[in-house]
Amino acid sequence: MITENISVEKDKLLVALNNHDNALRDLALKIHAHPELSFNEQKAVGWLTSYLQKEGFKVNQGVAGLETAFTAEWEGAPGGPIIGILAEYDALPTLGHACGHNLIGTAAVGAAVALKEAFPALPGKIRVIGTPAEEGGGGKIYMCDAGVFDDLDVAMMVHPKNSSMVLRGGLACVSAKLKFFGKESHAASAPEKGISALDAMLNSYSAINSLRQFFTDDVRIHGIVTHGGDAANIVPGYCEAEFIIRASTRKQLLEVKSKVFESARQASRAVGAECEIDEGLVYAERNNNKALAHLFQANWETIGVEVVEPPKVGGIGSSDIGNVGQVTATIHPYIKIGESINHTFEFTDETKSEGGMIGMHQAAAGLAMTAYDLCTDAEALKNVRNEFENWKKENDKQ
Repeated sequence: MITENISVEKDKLLVALNNHDNALRDLALKIHAHPELSFNEQKAVGWLTSYLQKEGFKVNQGVAGLETAFTAEWEGAPGGPIIGILAEYDALPTLGHACGHNLIGTAAVGAAVALKEAFPALPGKIRVIGTPAEEGGGGKIYMCDAGVFDDLDVAMMVHPKNSSMVLRGGLACVSAKLKFFGKESHAASAPEKGISALDAMLNSYSAINSLRQFFTDDVRIHGIVTHGGDAANIVPGYCEAEFIIRASTRKQLLEVKSKVFESARQASRAVGAECEIDEGLVYAERNNNKALAHLFQANWETIGVEVVEPPKVGGIGSSDIGNVGQVTATIHPYIKIGESINHTFEFTDETKSEGGMIGMHQAAAGLAMTAYDLCTDAEALKNVRNEFENWKKENDKQ
């Protein structure tokens, strides 16, 4: 719980959030104990929306044609901005909640219910937006295409990490499934009649690796073998690999992926095989709204969160929040919950730890206080919106 004396208004928010602390902890731990993969987060969605509905939010499920996407809205007094607080809740294969989405979704709920409880006549709409499948499924991209974020003045969410930052960037990224087609044959008695899809795949890995020295330092290419053949005494007729390709911008990503894909196709043909590529959705680079981020940071610092600068080189991943940032003013701060790195078993443990619960509470407080500022300070909202509109004009020229 947070007990700092900030102002009469902000203290009311913190008291309201403290009132829900035990219930929010239970909710986060329940989601943690039942990890669900992309587009299959039925339990998490049920628990989150039930809590919001109980607190008087109007819930709409199945948003954008996605079964586990939802919106939950409450309006105080008319005439204010529409503030979107984004929730994530999908888990990772094997690792469970090793990215802390159990905390993200619950913090969003906590911020929203605290705002409603503390200020029932708050001028504006608070909309919790449940966004499934961040871990590779690109749920927010489908929702962007369906116009879910178009009427928002602001979109915010907070992600757990091993340091607290408000302006960390994100790379553009695309996933791809590479399918290699050869011809089966007996590996001992008639290898000459076969075409090895495995050799095609291994050659492709080598060809892709040979490209790395010719890419800029921000480019990341990483993949796994998902099917390497059926038996050692059969020339593999089919193999499969999955890759993720990242670059600073979508424009740069287009250039990188075209080289990667062509190298795989040519390396396959060198042994007589063919390579087919199933390309995933493109995650956009992150467009952080600095005015909004500075407002958020100021609120965090009043409750004792130590915000640090993001690394100048490297240290960033990708998220479909980047696509939301192309539509409206958006931030994606990080809250420290421990010392571990995301996507590890150690981080999975931290997302159910006391540090995780404290970080979730701090995340909710920052979201709630910043939403309050935007609804009550016309100048602050104007600065945020002006920055986004100016960015959009410049971006549209390119």
